[in-house]
Order: sequence, then structure tokens, then C-alpha cells
Amino acid sequence: MRPLIPVLFAIGLLVPSATALAHHGWSWTTGGNIELTGIIVSVELGNPHGTLRVDVEGEIWTLEVGQPWRNERAGLKDGDLAEGVEIRAIGEPSSELSQKRMKVERLFLGDQEYILYPNRD
Repeated sequence: MRPLIPVLFAIGLLVPSATALAHHGWSWTTGGNIELTGIIVSVELGNPHGTLRVDVEGEIWTLEVGQPWRNERAGLKDGDLAEGVEIRAIGEPSSELSQKRMKVERLFLGDQEYILYPNRD
């Protein structure tokens, strides 16, 4: 019985980790893309992902952008995502549209495109 205790302990540690990872998937989105254009009113960048609040024709939307490494890999630099900047974003909205929330796959600042999730269509 004693050799089984470390195995059960290890399994117990893994179960909460799997649940935590599932939280950050795409299950809350519709699976289809929409496009929004607006002005960034607030920015919170960091882990587990960055969040922009964007004024889209008088409605405030929450746009989830990538983790810092993902934003950097896409070519975004410090200060690119800032208050007052116009952004065009393409991504998957929340399946609950009243939340006005989007997981951004691609974004445009001016004519420059930044692809956060290159494997998604």
C-alpha cells in the first residue's frame, strides 16, 4: 500500500492543473469571427493574457489579446496598445453576446496587421 501513496498524491496534483488549463481555452467563444473597430480606453497587459477595454461606437468591449510573449512574437512593441489608439480587431466573441467580450486573433493598428493566433482561421 505504501508505494501507492506517492502515485495517488501525484495524480491528485495533476487533476487541479488540468482544470485550470481548461479555463483558458476557447470554449466560451462562438467559434465564428467578428470584426470590431474602436478606440482603446484602458490597457492591462500581462499574464495570463492582456485585456483592452475598447469604445466601439459608444459601447465598451473587453478584448483579450495575447500573453506578453505572444504579443511580442506578433511584432507588437511596448506602447503600441495604449489609451487613445484606434484598433481594428478580428476574433471570436463570447457566446453570450451581452458580455461584449472578444478573444482577439488578429489586430490592426493603422495598416499594420498583427497576428496573435497564426494557426486559427
